Amino acid sequence: QAWYNLAKAFETELNNPKKAMKYYRKIIAITGGATGIGAACVELFSERGATVCILDYNRDEGAATVERVAAAGGKATFQQLDVRSDVEVAAAFAEIEREHGKLDVLVCCAGVLKGAYRGINEVAEEDWDATLDTNLKGTYLTTKHGTPLLIKGVDPVLLLIASGAGVHGGSSSYAYAASKAGMHGMRYNLEAELEPHGVRTHVICPGSIATPLKIGNIGEAAELRGKNAEAAMDEARQSLGDPMGVARVLCFLATEEGSYVRGTVNTR
Repeated sequence: QAWYNLAKAFETELNNPKKAMKYYRKIIAITGGATGIGAACVELFSERGATVCILDYNRDEGAATVERVAAAGGKATFQQLDVRSDVEVAAAFAEIEREHGKLDVLVCCAGVLKGAYRGINEVAEEDWDATLDTNLKGTYLTTKHGTPLLIKGVDPVLLLIASGAGVHGGSSSYAYAASKAGMHGMRYNLEAELEPHGVRTHVICPGSIATPLKIGNIGEAAELRGKNAEAAMDEARQSLGDPMGVARVLCFLATEEGSYVRGTVNTR
């Protein structure tokens, strides 16, 4: 009877759909995971079995994302932090280490866009600093404190969300273009340092995606041209790409099937 019970338990374990998911027992941290591409990644990774740690400044939207994941049967947690703060980022990853002991995937997705549609002589210093501090310094601090946990992970992957802006072309914001070009450039150093430890590093450059950041940018452009900002944003929500499309690319890159991909990955 004991052997029969053991065999039945093993059969149940194998047939459990959660166990068959690619990311079962994977621990994934996503900065900027409360909205946009980050939130889509949270939902998709958790749907496929991962435990996802959302690291974001937006408390209400972070909590709402956790609720959506839980309602769908997934598992996600939320920690509020400012990616510009070394102390807060260090504390967040220390908590992940205490809880899980490792990371398998780290997604750097936190970003802002300030100073849009300004000539170089019109860019305010505070807009430049806010954008570079969040997008570029935030990536530095996230990888500084997150990669030691990645090295402890299983088939670990680092995913940096840059942009076509600053990599393949310009941007509505000098600061945004500079920050994303900087993220793209960091990849070469990170790859050289982390590859000997078994960590794969990818840079993803999304294009025109319907994120709150992009929608707001389009509304600002319409307003500056004297047009209806709300109408422009509504149109953009219909015409721009779905953040979930980018999330699917990231999920693929984080699997063994994506391990032969090299270089910058461009999406719609």
